[in-house]
Amino acid sequence: MNGPINPDRRQVLAAGGALIVSFSLPVAFAQEHAPTAAPKPPGSLAKSPYLDAWIRIDAGGITAFTGKVELGQGFKTAFQQIAAEELDVPFEAIKVVTADTGRTANEGYTAGSHSMQDSGTAIQNAAAQVRALLIAEAARRFDLPAESLRTANGAVIAPDARHLGYGDLVAGDILHVEAQVKSNLKDPATYKVMGHPVPRVDIPAKVTGGAAYVQDIRLPGMLHARVVRPPSYGAELTECDTALIEKLPGVVKVVRSGNFLAVVAQKEFQAIKAMRALSAAAKWTETARLPNENDLPHVVTNLPSQDSVIFEVGDPAATGKKTLEVSYTRPYQSHGSIGPSCAVAQLDDDIMTVWTHTQGVYPDRAGIAQMLRVPTAKVHLIHVEGSGCYGHNGADDAAADAALIARELPGKPVRVQWMREQEHGWEPYGPAMVTRLKASLDDGGAIASWNFEVWSNTHSMRPGGGGCMLAAQLMADPLAIPAPKPLPLPEGGGDRNAIPIYKFPNAHIVHHFIPSMPVRISAMRGLGAYHNVFSIESFMSELAELAGADPVEFRLKHLDDPRAREVVEKAAREFGWQKGQTAPEGRGYGFAFARYKNLSAYCAIATEAEVNRETGRPRLVRAVAAVDSGQVVNPDGLINQVEGAIVQSTSWTLYEAVTFDERRITSIDWQTYPILRFDAVPEKIDVHIINRPGLPFLGSGETGQGPAAASVANAIANAAGKRIRDLPLTRKKIKEAIDA
Repeated sequence: MNGPINPDRRQVLAAGGALIVSFSLPVAFAQEHAPTAAPKPPGSLAKSPYLDAWIRIDAGGITAFTGKVELGQGFKTAFQQIAAEELDVPFEAIKVVTADTGRTANEGYTAGSHSMQDSGTAIQNAAAQVRALLIAEAARRFDLPAESLRTANGAVIAPDARHLGYGDLVAGDILHVEAQVKSNLKDPATYKVMGHPVPRVDIPAKVTGGAAYVQDIRLPGMLHARVVRPPSYGAELTECDTALIEKLPGVVKVVRSGNFLAVVAQKEFQAIKAMRALSAAAKWTETARLPNENDLPHVVTNLPSQDSVIFEVGDPAATGKKTLEVSYTRPYQSHGSIGPSCAVAQLDDDIMTVWTHTQGVYPDRAGIAQMLRVPTAKVHLIHVEGSGCYGHNGADDAAADAALIARELPGKPVRVQWMREQEHGWEPYGPAMVTRLKASLDDGGAIASWNFEVWSNTHSMRPGGGGCMLAAQLMADPLAIPAPKPLPLPEGGGDRNAIPIYKFPNAHIVHHFIPSMPVRISAMRGLGAYHNVFSIESFMSELAELAGADPVEFRLKHLDDPRAREVVEKAAREFGWQKGQTAPEGRGYGFAFARYKNLSAYCAIATEAEVNRETGRPRLVRAVAAVDSGQVVNPDGLINQVEGAIVQSTSWTLYEAVTFDERRITSIDWQTYPILRFDAVPEKIDVHIINRPGLPFLGSGETGQGPAAASVANAIANAAGKRIRDLPLTRKKIKEAIDA
């Protein structure tokens, strides 16, 4: 054995007369000499390596397949661009098929800004390798060297102008081969489709009243169903006389299984009227099981938790000359989907087909199969876009509702549409969170020590286990809810982005994982990164003020990642940020930055906000963002993502909070759960892209959530002259702070 041995860790063990010497080697040495894992194909090709799982060429043309779902990110357009570019065909020549358990690869959930990194990378490399196979086949037929051939417009062309179309070259199982580890990708300097703005293919139907969403599906003979939800968590159905409801016009069936109650009718409004009558007939017993909403931070920090140090460097007890210690809080927040959840299901020939806007067709299929007690092969899920959701809203529950009801009506497609109060009252919320930060500054105004603690839940109770779905919990033979688990770093859940990208000599970061929380929770756009970045970046601006430093310069002082620095400098420059600047009366400036998950896209946002000192009303006036998402496929799509993140995050930050009393959720409509309205949309949002041709795609769908929240909060603190650390930053809180 070569290499150093640590004598302090040497153990000599006597076992059966044999002398066994056990050495514990230094970590660096062990890592250096560890067996090297065999390289794998890039992106999702590692799990689904056959090229024809991603690219198929037949009489119908060229199709690219993805196991991810389009839910407003615009990736369907981007994937079409990627495939067209690498195959050397026009954009219009490609058809993209999204998640379908009967047709596409299993890519799990569409979450965590992974679509471009995983599926986009797979499609790019698969398309490049398919092009190489087509060239090789043409070379065989032409009896020419492959390097003498070129591709253009869906054909392989010889130097003498002979050519063969891709369709002519595909025979047998030519594409049913496993992907290679490396691909001969095109030089970005030659791109004709990638890197250029292309109108999104999913937009026209959405703005012209076309069939764009699962809510728009209409199948021959389709029936309409409505579910009657319990009035509160844990309520028990004790009595329900259905005789009169079954006689109502158009009613086909009342479905009851334990605490699951639904009605099916021939027409939609007949189902709505029957649902209301059925709801009035149902008798429930309720128990008070919710905590004091006004004492939520105390409730959260006093729930049983599993504590772990997730990062430590230097001396955790180190201190500097000036010290600041504060807490930030986030309430439960709703997804606020504009269209309540919907699904269509049909049991035909012993196969349950469900059309759903779930974000994971394969996990949802497993959950529905478990709920129905059938093999997964008997369940087929097809993704259809839904009207609004980044995260785990009621989509999977609606799919389970539809499957449970359709089982009672074989051969009939059944459409389940949730009502507004059901979506707001029963969807899984984004978890409440509490963070505590303490830091000190040295003589030079740099951060000498950093301490961060976060209390939070798992941030993901997505299906996979059927017990995660409401129907499976309420039916007569319910499934157990799986035990919540923390999501592992480096991506994390409640601790996502809890480890800052800044460099500190001494730091100590603790994650308090809370296994159970009083209301139903799951994934919401950005998971814990939204609140952790809000906390870190608000605190960075507070520390900059304590140090008497400019907020942008203070951040740059602690950043050594050149791409991070470039994004910060770009946002500041495009905003017109000036050291020592003073905003107009009643207005303030804010700045924030983060690299999402410390491994995805970089985003910095500068904002200008105004505060009405008479009413406390806040408003975001303008925002300027800079983003580095690696190689850019569709600039317009990336801009859309960051613009949308800024608007949604501003809504969360200024308005949104789930409310409840001791028994029931009380924020069940747009009056009790307000969101940002059109008259409060910023006058101007500018997004500046730093493109990195040839570099890997970096996930960008959620990169703007945290920086937007902190930047807006910092601008409001600058305008109001008071810092508010408890989300949302409502006019009431701002007015009370100003008057204090």
